[in-house]
Amino acid sequence: MNSLTLSPTQIAQYASQGYLHIPNVLTEEEVLTIEPAYECFMRNEISSMGRDFCDMSGPYDREFQDYALVNAMLPRVYAPELQGNVFENRSANIAAQLIGADIQIDYDQFLAKKPRCPGAAFAWHQDQGYWPVGTPDTRTVTCSLAIDDSNLSNGCIRFIKGSGAERSLRPHRPADSNREEGHTLIAEIGEEEIIEHMEVQRGGITVHNEWVMHGSAGNPSDGWRRTYVIAYRSKATVAHERSIGFTHSHNDRVNWITTLGAYEEQMKDDW
Repeated sequence: MNSLTLSPTQIAQYASQGYLHIPNVLTEEEVLTIEPAYECFMRNEISSMGRDFCDMSGPYDREFQDYALVNAMLPRVYAPELQGNVFENRSANIAAQLIGADIQIDYDQFLAKKPRCPGAAFAWHQDQGYWPVGTPDTRTVTCSLAIDDSNLSNGCIRFIKGSGAERSLRPHRPADSNREEGHTLIAEIGEEEIIEHMEVQRGGITVHNEWVMHGSAGNPSDGWRRTYVIAYRSKATVAHERSIGFTHSHNDRVNWITTLGAYEEQMKDDW
């Protein structure tokens, strides 16, 4: 079975709030089919990834043994055997129900918080802050599969209530001195804003749009907190991104516009 029918209530919540929790999207047996490929990335066994393999909680030049929040961008590109897997099929069906059938995978990502790493935090941000400004159709469904139970003790995802309905981009700044040193952006939240922590059992997913403010705390627990992310956008939007050289790879030679400044037409040659 590659389909899962969402309820009208779930579809309405996504439209109004910009995020959703869907339990039991994959069975235990289905998660097990994904783990071997996932673990190859987490052990740094995939060659020639460049900046697509990095620590999302630190600078690009951090040594692998010092990573806290392991990030592998575009795993389906570096390991084509992942293409067409059960999570791709199931999440595509969910995305189509939420924003329409004219969608395709925009990017995928493996994220893992190492055990006993309070610093493995994901800063508050909106995904749209990382992507080119000026895209006419920003509709996005980002599906995040819990490979491990995700809870308060290991840094589960958290959302700012109401932010997904704002449909506007807040100011973001680089976590490091500039975007050439590290990929991570940070946006500020107000003291009055309401934070919702979303705990997810293995095999369940969270879904969020491009505008919702989200992040997560570190992982002081004794176990890993592993996540498999697939983001869907309209076919026209993906075609537009690729036409300007934007693939969601950290190795892209054309950088993205953010609220931080002007469009950079080309990165340094050594990227």
